[in-house]
Amino acid sequence: MDAVFEFIKSIPWWGWILIILAMIALRDIFFQRKHTISHNFPIIGHIRYLFEGIGPEMRQYFVANNREELPFNRIERGWIYASAKKENNYEGFGTDRDIYAHHHIFINNAMMPFQIGENHPNTLDKNFLPCAKVMGAFNKRKKPYRPASIINVSAMSFGSLSAKALESLNKGAKMAGAYHNTGEGGLSPYHSHGGDVVFHFGTGYFGVRAEDGGFSMEKLITLVEDHPFVKAIEVKLSQGAKPGKGGVLPGAKISREIARIRGVEVGKDVLSPPNHSAFSNVPELLDFIEKIAEATGLPVGVKAAIGKLDEWEELADLMVETGKGPDFITVDGGEGGTGAAPPSFVDHVSLPWVYGFSDLYKVFKKRRLTERIVFIGSGKLGFPAKAAMAFAMGADCINVAREAMMSIGCIQAQICHTNRCPSGVATQSKWLQGGINIPLKSERLAQYFRTFRKELIEITHAVGYEHPCQFKMSDIDMNIGDANLSKELDRTYMYEKDPVPFTNMQDLKDCMYLGGKYGPKIN
Repeated sequence: MDAVFEFIKSIPWWGWILIILAMIALRDIFFQRKHTISHNFPIIGHIRYLFEGIGPEMRQYFVANNREELPFNRIERGWIYASAKKENNYEGFGTDRDIYAHHHIFINNAMMPFQIGENHPNTLDKNFLPCAKVMGAFNKRKKPYRPASIINVSAMSFGSLSAKALESLNKGAKMAGAYHNTGEGGLSPYHSHGGDVVFHFGTGYFGVRAEDGGFSMEKLITLVEDHPFVKAIEVKLSQGAKPGKGGVLPGAKISREIARIRGVEVGKDVLSPPNHSAFSNVPELLDFIEKIAEATGLPVGVKAAIGKLDEWEELADLMVETGKGPDFITVDGGEGGTGAAPPSFVDHVSLPWVYGFSDLYKVFKKRRLTERIVFIGSGKLGFPAKAAMAFAMGADCINVAREAMMSIGCIQAQICHTNRCPSGVATQSKWLQGGINIPLKSERLAQYFRTFRKELIEITHAVGYEHPCQFKMSDIDMNIGDANLSKELDRTYMYEKDPVPFTNMQDLKDCMYLGGKYGPKIN
């Protein structure tokens, strides 16, 4: 035995490396059959899998240029990071964007910009920018709601995002006077730190789920009564990343806290079906919306990715016939998505935002219904120039998801579905969440929103208007066609946005209680 120990001690360090490599080679050749490359090229084959694993990071930091990456390139991410940190977000030496590229937008500035006086709301507060419309005003809901910010936090649920990320977003939304959409995972304690909330539910009815898995009106009424900061209800019909597809929440991910919030059993797989059980056609959807509005007193809207239009036309016809309907519609673009979905859905199902929104808006414009609805845009619109385009097309508010995530530290690692998010934003790992400094991150979300509104106001003034709702489609040009021709949006999408009722910013300010910084309640 002593001789064995002496022999082992005599082996140099490089000898141990050779022994380990030999063992790996024997394993690759004789004991594993899953990977052909490792079998045919033992040891060396592992290097290939290593490079494949770190390929996205290598391309992101060393290979891709500033404008090359998707879904957000380095310039876009850099603008969000700098804006959130209140750092210099300017560029020098002119644009490096290909301004002749397909779908590049141009904003037509006025010869004389809009001038504001010394007592104008935007002189006193450079990022004061509430929504020009009121949710629920036309339908005379008991508790109508005017969003105090035209940019807000989009639907992202607890489970999809971490507890610390959601708490940061909610506290930041409060600082910025914005609302925070809960996502379909239910109303969690992390959505409850002072920001206005839009309660959102989908086919799983999490948070308002009956024993049989269906919708419970009683639970919704109780939720609204117990949480007065819930200002509106949103029914998810579909989402940009995977419209028409349900999902499974694995039992292994369902902790006691998530089970309590979602109204499900601990450790048991939960199915979110593609279809709602509370309604199965458009008339039933309309009745469902009205019942919720009557029971809660709140504005009720729907969220959807856009594809076929026949059912939307049926809804619009019923709205004309009955005088009822959703108070707001959130249009999600097919390019959106913070969660996981098959590439076949992410890449091909539902229209991108500009196509989907223009198709939908024309349906309601044709029937003179646009004044009754607050239109919300969602899908990579978290940049002032893109927001200007969205307002010109008829949007009244912008919801941002991934842009909000980046403002609190997301680095676009694109592994949200693995529970290994390195920034702690999209993971339930307590260790990875530990890096999130909630006071710091909430201030960064608020600062991103303030910077966004300030720059959008400046663009609006450059075009000669006071509020983005005044944008017309002819104010925006877009490169279209193989010949790189530029056309105004009204000529591109073949409609003209309806005027939004608006007098001036002072009237908007006077219509709001000023108990908080922005006072998100209407009078």
